[in-house]
Amino acid sequence: MTFENFDRRRVNLPLEEQKNLEWAFNEARRFAEAPKDWIVFLGFNGCGKTHLAAAIGNYQLQKGRPVFFKVVPDLLDYLRATFSPDSTVTYDEYFDKVRNAPLLILDDFGEQASTPWAQEKLYQVINYRYNAQLPTVITTCLALEDIETRIGSRLADNSMSSNVNIMAPDYRSDFAPSEEGKQQARRLRRRR
Repeated sequence: MTFENFDRRRVNLPLEEQKNLEWAFNEARRFAEAPKDWIVFLGFNGCGKTHLAAAIGNYQLQKGRPVFFKVVPDLLDYLRATFSPDSTVTYDEYFDKVRNAPLLILDDFGEQASTPWAQEKLYQVINYRYNAQLPTVITTCLALEDIETRIGSRLADNSMSSNVNIMAPDYRSDFAPSEEGKQQARRLRRRR
């Protein structure tokens, strides 16, 4: 997934959504050129969030810079697995690698099980990176106000985070969003 193969001119989109997708693409390119602070991609499943996040990561890798990309539910599984006696890496080593990655990309934030342990680990990662001002990319289908408050407030901090709300529908099927999805879209638009 690169910037070159991202389809930002989907012809079946209304003009407003085409312009929005172009804006999201340009914001991702700007961030990729000089990762600083955070960029949070919000929108429906399949709207292009992961592609843009991966394009940022791949751009950095091409420049020889390290990137740590994880789907959030998988990240939590890897953290849990470090407690196994068969684990080749300790919990502390892996957690430190996540927290201190030069560029961390967390995909599908909000898709994880909402256990107290998972919430605490995600808060610790987000809070650490927020305080250290480490470049971070996050993708989520949730509106910021639907994210746990301790985390959502950091993602919403305009002094640290650029929030990119993508309005395009799922490119895989171009299904219209459900009524719940339409309500989410209205919340996302108000945040722009």
